[in-house]
Amino acid sequence: MGEFTIDKNRKTIVCVGSALVDMLAKEPDAFIDRLGVEKGGMNLVDQGYIGRLIAQTTVAPALVSGGSACNTAVGVGKLGGLARFVGKLGEDELGEFFAQDLNRNHVQSVLFYGKNPTGCVLSVITPDAQRSMFTYLGASAELRPDEITLKCFQDAAIVHVEGYLLFNRALMAAVLASAKNAGALISLDLASFNVVEESKDVLDDIVREYVDILIANEDEAMAYSGHADEERALAALSENAGLAVLKTGPKGSRVAFDGQKLIINPHGNGEEAIDTTGAGDLWAAGFLFGLVNGYSLEHSGRLASACGYEVCQVVGAKIPEHGWERISKLLS
Repeated sequence: MGEFTIDKNRKTIVCVGSALVDMLAKEPDAFIDRLGVEKGGMNLVDQGYIGRLIAQTTVAPALVSGGSACNTAVGVGKLGGLARFVGKLGEDELGEFFAQDLNRNHVQSVLFYGKNPTGCVLSVITPDAQRSMFTYLGASAELRPDEITLKCFQDAAIVHVEGYLLFNRALMAAVLASAKNAGALISLDLASFNVVEESKDVLDDIVREYVDILIANEDEAMAYSGHADEERALAALSENAGLAVLKTGPKGSRVAFDGQKLIINPHGNGEEAIDTTGAGDLWAAGFLFGLVNGYSLEHSGRLASACGYEVCQVVGAKIPEHGWERISKLLS
């Protein structure tokens, strides 16, 4: 398989997305059934709704900085890479907590501040390790297209964009145009099947015009392509993107590039996941870190699988230090 080419003079991975504080709650399936939502999806709600859900949880949820793009940026930083996060916070305690957490994890930040409270997401984790998300975007949704400038992407090798930005199409357009004008490659994670289903009218054009790396899991690939078959879904993902990734959970992942396909075996020894929160985000961190540091696609994929595996062994999207120590053995 050919090698994916990146400007060797650039190493920074810039991640753009919603600045959210994750609230993690482990609950039985009945909790989700009672709400009448589809398990594993992302649901946009108001702050009051989250408050009412928290009041129903068995134990008070744990708090960590989060949001898909933020999780990826933190992963890159923990791997020793150059990471930058672009997003918007509220001027409150949660916003201060979020900014400090980025700094602790060696992530540069371009942070804006809005009038609304800092956004948050309640992730309800069921016994099968799936997480159903209830998201209050808060200040994160106030990020404006005119705030996105070339300066946000200075020296960026890759700009990684979370698919949730498709809910704000003007902002997504500004991010993609500025990133491309800055000379960066663009990576798009489709984020959720809900996002794909609600963006079908523009998604093909966006991928064709801007996206160099397209990342999806099975549900997102099915929504994007209409195919449950992995081979056909991957072919559809790679039709308009130079490099396409299909993540297949415990089965590993598949990569398509330059007319060829590569199977990445899963990491670990078949252990069951405790929680899948952040699995795709940390997978992307390992993969993109590998690409900008000159690793082969196979090596980048193995590193990605290790990151995805380790985060599934804990609750939440933060890999503990002993997990990073194991991952570090895959760094060249």
